[in-house]
Amino acid sequence: MSKPEQPAHTGAGPLFERIYCIDIAEPHLTARQLMDDIKCRVEHYSPDLLAEFEKTKGRTGGLAKDDEFGIKILGPWNGTVRVTEVGDDFFEFVTLENHPEAGRIRFSIRELPHGAKGELRFEIHSWARSRDGLVAFTYDTLGIGKNVQQKTWEAFCTKVAEESGGQALGPVSVETIKHDEENPNREQHGH
Repeated sequence: MSKPEQPAHTGAGPLFERIYCIDIAEPHLTARQLMDDIKCRVEHYSPDLLAEFEKTKGRTGGLAKDDEFGIKILGPWNGTVRVTEVGDDFFEFVTLENHPEAGRIRFSIRELPHGAKGELRFEIHSWARSRDGLVAFTYDTLGIGKNVQQKTWEAFCTKVAEESGGQALGPVSVETIKHDEENPNREQHGH
């Protein structure tokens, strides 16, 4: 039996919006080909030493709505996520009950409109708060889980650039937006 979803409004502490992205020049794959590969091999793109993805529900070799992944994260940060949306150029996970975070994360790719022909931007965009006060303290206040998570998603972005056959146009960009606790239900959708 699948666990219930754990959306951001069920968590504790501030809502953090985090955006990790990397721009890629001269990729050997189109945006769609690269995203198809990521969907088929999510676990391949995740750094094993930091976070190990294992599909626990759904068929191998693809990604579909309601597929689930168990994630073993360095330290006591294991959790489960469910695929909520899948499109040609994106997919999204929501955290499930007992995950250290409450929220969702979207992986997307697109061609850069003003770049040279075929330049791509791969982005990981999360909206999450801690599951509870204890997780908020160790994860955000002490920064223990946050550092592992940031290294995981930076490595994921770097692996996407490598697998594209192209050249990363600089390091992974990381942006964090802390939203007020006074508006706890604020969750944004979109790319």
